[in-house]
Amino acid sequence: MKSALLLVDIQNDYFPGGRCELYQPEQSAEKAKLLLEQFRNRRLPVFHIQHISENRAKGFFLPGTEGAEIYSSVSPIKKERVLVKHKPNAFVDTGLEDLLHTQDIEQLVICGMMSHMCVDSTVRAAKDLGFFVLLPEDACTTKALIWNGADIPAQTVHQAFMASLSSSFAQVVKTQDLLGWTNK
Repeated sequence: MKSALLLVDIQNDYFPGGRCELYQPEQSAEKAKLLLEQFRNRRLPVFHIQHISENRAKGFFLPGTEGAEIYSSVSPIKKERVLVKHKPNAFVDTGLEDLLHTQDIEQLVICGMMSHMCVDSTVRAAKDLGFFVLLPEDACTTKALIWNGADIPAQTVHQAFMASLSSSFAQVVKTQDLLGWTNK
């Protein structure tokens, strides 16, 4: 299966000093960087997904801000596509599906931020569109949530979403499982 890497929303606002800091974003970005290096070394397709908010009240990923820029450790190089999205699902209004089909991509390695939002939406859509999805859970992260007055730690949110996605939508793995993996 021909494979591509999707790096979803690994952007400055999710890191320390950003407007929506996540749980241990540096660790997740480091794992994503390892995958990015592997795809680059094997000359496999890489797509950077960048969220730009159309809702100023949201307060982060605002157009033209440093916070909306892709994080430096996974910055795109000249030949890599950057697709701008405005919705959680990276397939909505981005042309991503057509680009993948044009290159005969059948398998996606998807990582990024946030596990409970854009990663979840993109993985589910990819599966619905017929792609086989590998999801390196340690190359993803999220934030703590509050629901019905209860604090839900980021680790719990992340684990719940990985468990849910692993049931029908993706093969959830560790980054280490994918290092040394070959495109067949």
